Amino acid sequence: MSDHPQVSPAVRPHSTTGPPSRRTVLGAMAAAVVGVPLSAAAQAEAAPNATADLLHVGTWGVGQVHAIRFDPAHATMAPVGPVAQVTSGWMAAHPTRAVLYVAGSEPGGIIRVFHVDTASGALEQFGEIETESTPVGGLSYMGVDVHSQTLLATDFPAGTAVSVPIGGDGGLGAVASRVQDTGSGPHPRQQGPHAHHVVTDPSGRFALVADFGADRVFVYRFDRATRALSAGTPDGPRTYATAPGSGPRRLAFHPSGRTVHLLNELTADIQTLHWNPEDGTLTHRQSLPTDAPGHTGTTSAAELAISRDGRFLYTSNRGENTLLVFSADRRTGLLTQVQRISCGGLTPWSFSLHPSGSWLFVANQASNTVNLFAVDPRSGQLTDTGASVPVPKPACITFTRC
Repeated sequence: MSDHPQVSPAVRPHSTTGPPSRRTVLGAMAAAVVGVPLSAAAQAEAAPNATADLLHVGTWGVGQVHAIRFDPAHATMAPVGPVAQVTSGWMAAHPTRAVLYVAGSEPGGIIRVFHVDTASGALEQFGEIETESTPVGGLSYMGVDVHSQTLLATDFPAGTAVSVPIGGDGGLGAVASRVQDTGSGPHPRQQGPHAHHVVTDPSGRFALVADFGADRVFVYRFDRATRALSAGTPDGPRTYATAPGSGPRRLAFHPSGRTVHLLNELTADIQTLHWNPEDGTLTHRQSLPTDAPGHTGTTSAAELAISRDGRFLYTSNRGENTLLVFSADRRTGLLTQVQRISCGGLTPWSFSLHPSGSWLFVANQASNTVNLFAVDPRSGQLTDTGASVPVPKPACITFTRC
C-alpha cells in the first residue's frame, strides 16, 4: 500500500531524545527479526508456533488496523502490517471468540464487527451498527461486560454512553439503551459533555462514565438481564464532581470492589475514590500528580490500568512521555508512586497489559511505534526491553489468543 511506511528489515532498539532506559538481558532477547508486511497466504504459512499471541493495533486518523505477532516465551514482536482499511480510533476484543469490534471518530458512532483469522491476522467484516442517529458522534471507548455479554461504548462529541447486546456468534444486536451526560467545564475543550470511558462495577448493578467535558463521573444503573443503562432516580444519575477543568478520562476498579481509581486528563492527576456498591456513591480519598515536580508545558494524562491482583496501578503521561507505576496498599487501597520511566517514544496515547500480566505494550502515537516493556511481578516495576514495532499513529492495542 503506497501510503504505508516501509517497515525496517529488523527490529532495533528505539531512540529517544532523553537518556536511554536501563537495559537487561531481556532487552537483548527482545531484538526480534521481522520483515515487511506479508500477503495473507504468506502470513499463514509463516505463522509462529501456537504459543504466540496476536495483537491488533488501532490507528488515529490513518484508517487502518495493524497486526503484530508476539511470542511471550522469547519476548519477540513481529509486525504483520495492515490487515484492514477502516477507521479504528478504538477497538475491543470479544473475551472468548476471535472477534474484534472496531470504531472510529465517524459521525453516527459506527461500530464494525470483524472475524479474526488467527493464522494470518486478517480481519473479515461481518457486521456493522450505528449507535447515534444524529450527525454528531465519534466513539472514544468500547468495552465488554462479560457477564451480560454486552458491549458498552462512549461517544465523545455526543456525550452519550450506549449498551449493545452481543450475540452467540459475537455479532452485535441493536442498541439496547442510551444515556446522555450533561454539563460543561472551564477549559475550551469542555463546552459540553464528552463521555470518555465507561466501566461496570463488580456487582454489575452500576455503570460509571468518566465525562471529560462535564468534569463528572456519572453513575448509571445497569441491568444485566435487560442490558439497559438508566438514570436510576427521578433526579437523574448520581455524580461525582472533580475540580473544574480536570477532564476525567479513565476509571479502574480495584478487585476488592470498594475502591475506584480515576485519571484526569487535563490536570494529569490520579484520584483514589471509595465506592459504595449499595447506593452507587463515590467519595474522594486521595489525589496524586502524575506530572514530575517542576513540570512545565503540556499537561495531559492518558491511560490507566490495574494489575489483576490489584497491587499495582499503571498510568501514562503524554505531556512528559512517561509511564508511572503506583503500588496500592492492601488494607487501605491508597497509592504510592514507585516508578516513573520514559515511555520509549512520544505521546503514549494508550497501553495494554498482556493477559499474563508480565508485559505492557505502549502505543506511542507521535513516534509511530508500539513499544514493549517487561513487568516485574513482585515490584510491579517496568523494564524497557528496547524492542519496538513501527505502526502509524497507534491509538489502542487488543489481544487475541492463538
